[in-house]
Amino acid sequence: MLFPSSPKSVRPLVAAVALGVTVPMLAACGGQTSSSAALPSALQSQNRQGASQNGRSADASGESAKGYSFTTLDDNADPAFNQLLGINSKGVIAGYFGSGVGASNPNKGYTLAPPYTQSNYTNENYPNSVQTQVTAINNKGYTAGFWVDGNGNNFGFVEWNGVFTSYADPKKGTFTQFLGINNSGLAVGFYTDSNGNNHGFEIQQGTTKYVPITPPNSVSVTAAAVNDLGDVVGFATNSSGATVSFLYKNKTYTEFSYPGSGSTSATGVNKSDEIVGVYTDSAGAMHGFTVTNVLKKAKFTNIDDPLGVGTTTVNGVNDAGDLVGFYVDSAGNTDGMLATP
Repeated sequence: MLFPSSPKSVRPLVAAVALGVTVPMLAACGGQTSSSAALPSALQSQNRQGASQNGRSADASGESAKGYSFTTLDDNADPAFNQLLGINSKGVIAGYFGSGVGASNPNKGYTLAPPYTQSNYTNENYPNSVQTQVTAINNKGYTAGFWVDGNGNNFGFVEWNGVFTSYADPKKGTFTQFLGINNSGLAVGFYTDSNGNNHGFEIQQGTTKYVPITPPNSVSVTAAAVNDLGDVVGFATNSSGATVSFLYKNKTYTEFSYPGSGSTSATGVNKSDEIVGVYTDSAGAMHGFTVTNVLKKAKFTNIDDPLGVGTTTVNGVNDAGDLVGFYVDSAGNTDGMLATP
């Protein structure tokens, strides 16, 4: 999950390292599909059905994303690079456009409300920032994310009741990102130390008390999302160098991975503990996933946008099970994705 370390980098996702910029965690590489260019960008590829893939749902296997309809949603401000990162119960989406590569393509945050036309995009950027990513939105419409200054330093932020507040890590470093926030204002994220290792945390907005998120046997930890019960999901690099996911619930950590995957990065969770994220297969291709009942007999479902099979990341889920994320299309653009069951 590497996120941008300078104004020229993009937020990591779960891709390359397992999340982010497609090569950092939440970023990938793309925008509008050439085959759909004649359609309004906000309505491209609507009602596409899930790509088929062999597999059955079970404790140790995954099934394909049958029953989902996929819609491409790209802000015309930069139809070549959009990532949708969070969605609330009203269907309002948090995301950003701009690859972050070069001064002419900075990350610029936004929210997007139904019915998802171009007039429904609202810019949201931390005041005086060089770059901003809006990574999460709660059911009250308040948001969290991170911003980059002119020196390439990253800071978390919360926008609460119209007021922006910036946060830096407790070690007074220069690389902090907020990735999730719930209705009570509990935010989660990570900071990066001088050795390049991430440290997950949770913090109540409006305070300065950082509570560490520390799964056992972990070297580097990213806390990526939190639901209204206070359950936290994320991913970690363990002492063997593997990237695995975790659920922190009732003061207990549960580790899990998509069956047969090379790496698994959980990026979102709803009130039912449906967890979403991205995994890499044996060939290194990226696929989104959902998993339910992870504490007992986990049921995994593979999620691939039909226009981005092997390049899909799922980054957020709301309480209705609607998914948001992004994929890389055949033209090399990174497109925002909405998948509804």
